[in-house]
Amino acid sequence: MLDPHATLPFAATPHPDAGGAHRLTWDSREAGPEVAFVALPGERMHGNAFVEAALANGAPFVLTDLDVPRALRVPEGQAQQALFAWARQERAKNPLVVGITGSAGKTTAKSYAAAALEAHYMPVFNTMPAIACFLVEFGASPRPLVVEMGIDRVGEMAELVDLVRPDVGVVTSIGPAHLEQLGSVENIAREKGGILQAARGLVGAQAAAYYPPDTYPGVESYGFGAVTHPGQHLQVTPAGAQFRYQGVRVELPLAAPVQAEAAVLGLVLAEQAGLPLEPVARRLAEVSVPAGRYRVHPGRYTVIDDAYNASPLAVKAALDALHAQPGRRISVLGRMLELGPTERALHAEVGAHARQRADLTYGVGAYAAELGERAFPTVPELLEHLLAEVRSGDVVLVKASRGLSWTPERRAQEGVGLDVVVEALLSARGD
Repeated sequence: MLDPHATLPFAATPHPDAGGAHRLTWDSREAGPEVAFVALPGERMHGNAFVEAALANGAPFVLTDLDVPRALRVPEGQAQQALFAWARQERAKNPLVVGITGSAGKTTAKSYAAAALEAHYMPVFNTMPAIACFLVEFGASPRPLVVEMGIDRVGEMAELVDLVRPDVGVVTSIGPAHLEQLGSVENIAREKGGILQAARGLVGAQAAAYYPPDTYPGVESYGFGAVTHPGQHLQVTPAGAQFRYQGVRVELPLAAPVQAEAAVLGLVLAEQAGLPLEPVARRLAEVSVPAGRYRVHPGRYTVIDDAYNASPLAVKAALDALHAQPGRRISVLGRMLELGPTERALHAEVGAHARQRADLTYGVGAYAAELGERAFPTVPELLEHLLAEVRSGDVVLVKASRGLSWTPERRAQEGVGLDVVVEALLSARGD
């Protein structure tokens, strides 16, 4: 229970009517009788504009600098600093916090690490306010925490590390992403490497190439092949992936190599935490990745929903997994965002890889011609042709960036947010 009248690590005056909450949110739409609201500065509006709505929804207290009912009132302009101070206080009470970053595979790694450790883990959002609210809610739990730590600008990882203070820092992969702000893959490697300041560091097999021993002494690697903690005898079939780790057999239904490597990470973390590996392997077999993260939908034709987000590294990995599938392989690719001045060349590079790994390639929106042999300017035009083409036994991969802040019309025009394509394919399958 979050008690606004308790001793807190910041200056605040609780309103007499302020009550305890089970959760704290930065999104006023989530506020309710058990969920308090923290009013933070935003890119477009300040959270103070939504305080009345949060109170009307029954929020037991509101962390704000306004003089309103049920306020946990802080000095003017101090709400964000207060939230972060509270988060650090609660995080300090937890015995094991794992921070995960990388250019691709963060959410998948988070899911498997959390299952292995039976940990609390971050939901989809991984912004600083979301992480702070998560730490306030779960920091004092005796269960470990797994925190996804994504960045898109220089200096952000240092801020996240200062907030989360991970005991174990993990880098899943390194590749071109968020280049508009980060500038180069070398900058990405350096910035994400800040997470390895933790007491223990781990890097995935692909990322290990960016962290030679003379640069980060003692950083261990995991995955398959020449790594410190290897999974062995990996086999990937349409039914899923299987391998062994320290003699323990691991079977992951409907999984690709990316999920298998994430499972190895989970096993390494569990082993270092002193947990028996057989039960861990059973938990890993039950992991269900969130929608849009290489979720396989078998049926008359198979749909691989990888539409949540995209970077060149992630798209190539998904195409490699598609290539291992039987039947006619179809890739449906949309625009990858935040790639800076090299975006056309990077889209062409990904499109060339698609032509090597798939039997039929579609591109949609901006850079459609670079991404696929069959290119369409908008999503509706793509769907008209795709739904007429797909047939029994096909395997269809759908992947693009999201563009969540864009209007639906712009999303359809630019070829981002292809979850609508996944929905249309599943609906048309009729099984």
